[in-house]
Amino acid sequence: MPGASGPFLVFIRGGGHLVPISALTTNRVNGAWRIAPAPLSAASMVAPILAYEDLGLIQGAGWLFRNLNFYVGPRDRLALIGRNGAGKTTLLKLIAGTIESDEGRRTIVPGTRVILLEQDPNLSGFATLADYVLSGSDAPQHFEADAIADQLGIDLSREAATASGGERRRAAIVRALAQDPDVLLLDEPTNHLDIGAIEWLEDWLRRFRGAFVVISHDRTFLTRLTKQTLWLDRGNLRRAEVGFGGFDAWTEQVYAEEQRAAEKLDAKLKIEEHWLQRGVTGRRRRNQGRLSKLKEMRAERAAMIGPQGAAALAMGSDDNKTKVVIDAEHVNKSYDGRTIIRDLTFRVTRGDRIGIVGRNGAGKTTLLRLLTGELAPDSGTVKLAKTLDGIVIDQQRKLMAPEKTVREVLADGGDWIDVLGAKKHIHGYLKEFLFDPSLAEAKVGSLSGGERSRLLLAREFARHSNLLVLDEPTNDLDLETLDLLQEVIADYEGTVLIVSHDRDFLDRTVTVTLGLDGSGKVDVVAGGYEDWERQRAPQIEKKPVAKGAPAAPAPPPQARTKLSYKDQRDFDQLPKKIEQLDAAIARDESLLADPELYARDPAKFDRLMKAIASAREEKEMAELRWLELAEMAEALA
Repeated sequence: MPGASGPFLVFIRGGGHLVPISALTTNRVNGAWRIAPAPLSAASMVAPILAYEDLGLIQGAGWLFRNLNFYVGPRDRLALIGRNGAGKTTLLKLIAGTIESDEGRRTIVPGTRVILLEQDPNLSGFATLADYVLSGSDAPQHFEADAIADQLGIDLSREAATASGGERRRAAIVRALAQDPDVLLLDEPTNHLDIGAIEWLEDWLRRFRGAFVVISHDRTFLTRLTKQTLWLDRGNLRRAEVGFGGFDAWTEQVYAEEQRAAEKLDAKLKIEEHWLQRGVTGRRRRNQGRLSKLKEMRAERAAMIGPQGAAALAMGSDDNKTKVVIDAEHVNKSYDGRTIIRDLTFRVTRGDRIGIVGRNGAGKTTLLRLLTGELAPDSGTVKLAKTLDGIVIDQQRKLMAPEKTVREVLADGGDWIDVLGAKKHIHGYLKEFLFDPSLAEAKVGSLSGGERSRLLLAREFARHSNLLVLDEPTNDLDLETLDLLQEVIADYEGTVLIVSHDRDFLDRTVTVTLGLDGSGKVDVVAGGYEDWERQRAPQIEKKPVAKGAPAAPAPPPQARTKLSYKDQRDFDQLPKKIEQLDAAIARDESLLADPELYARDPAKFDRLMKAIASAREEKEMAELRWLELAEMAEALA
């Protein structure tokens, strides 16, 4: 293997399928190449049920990716991460076997059922959702489909042609889960689902005895469920035995190693990703600053909100920050005898970021239309500031005409776009929203769903406005674009109303949450989705008190003003520990650089490999712990 370098993932054939031997390092000894096995991890000791060798696929004029090697174990919980356009959906279809590769070999244990939940299932030609669910030679059992549909709350007798996006998504989930898969491939499974359905799906996947690979923009969903990560990046596929919760730390380590390697070669590291050009560390620091600012805004808003149910607002006539832009008093709204909104009193002030959450049918869209004046209440009043100038970005993306070019959408066919009163060249503005400037002449219809959503954001955020209404803005967006949207919302000077099922997105953007439970009651909570969840969680039952004995008053809660002794000690000592681990890793790696080491002392080679792996894992945990403590210290300060 002239010119080869490690590590490699190598498979041997056994029992009709591929078994990973280990990660191998190649060393040239006495003019010949020697393969030195590294220690097996616990994950790699389990025989995979599906694997690909040297996978390659041509798309357009070139290779989308090439020489990819990966496997799926029988109980893997894999997050598939990558930018829009990297080929994530295509890779899922290759794994499922619905499309053929141009290179490579797919090996699968006989009898393994691989089921793909597509992002946009094709329901054309089916009269009802049940016809779609029970169609084909691999159709699930009728009783299995009915049981899952009942739990998901979907009526399969609904006409397919008139079904909403959420109903179509639920029907596709019913079909996929009822087929009893061994490997389940999920492409954006939370799109168009409400929070209740997402939580049900999370619970089902936790109990699932097979393997799954999931593409999702929902950070909470990924963090709660995944234990391994596949990262599709610049045509390469990397695997780590960490879930999405450790993804940022892992990618920072990968990029840092690439940077060091490039510096050793005295070459400039060329990385295409826009967010990486800004610097991963700098990006994290800035995001921490934005979250700190958001916490301050939430604290200010909490001081304005009175006792639960009153939603009173303390106002200073000379304070512009508390100027009311929407004033709702004792608002009631019903449909067909069912109360949707009951006695809501709430004031939206300039600069508020309002999140609206609840199950489908709870009244989120009704509340949004009431607050924006599009819908009149049955009783009560909603007063809007005369100066309100709003932008509405709805989940249907109605403004994106497929026959128009990107240039026509953004700049009416010209080269310059007016962005909040300043002229910007269309190519530069496209870069700000993570587009290749060459896409200026592309038709909107040729863009992916995520790219169309990003284009709509680019167009609307160029306009002057002081009210931004976002209805399910996270659908079809990748994680990088979500980061961009969060930054744009944080910098927006007006008021924002957001309807979303993305819990992490709400926690990172909103100052007040309006939570609907379906009974007409609207909870007004300072903070994000987690704050609403904590408030609505059932209270712990108090212990019974003997008859006649007075109940002891509960001690007042003590607000923390500083870190605990253990936390403060860790906060002070972890930076030094991380430096020591870095030094130990560098020392052991320098010893491994000796090409004769394995031939001379295999035992030492194995010890060094184990020590490096252990030190890297310990360093990652130390970094995550220190970041957590830094955020706590910042909040307490």
